[in-house]
Amino acid sequence: MALWLVVLFIVLSATLILALTLGPLRTAANVRVLRLFVGVQYAAAALLAGARLLGSA
Repeated sequence: MALWLVVLFIVLSATLILALTLGPLRTAANVRVLRLFVGVQYAAAALLAGARLLGSA
């Protein structure tokens, strides 16, 4: 159960950062870095969820 909460927290965090980069931070100098960070967060959440579904975690 705790792992699902971690996955949910990661997804919500990534979604918030992505929304900010598409809105108020669109013109920021480091928007590519932020979007890369979002991609890494989504990949980590998918990896954790996949491991849980396959029984490895």
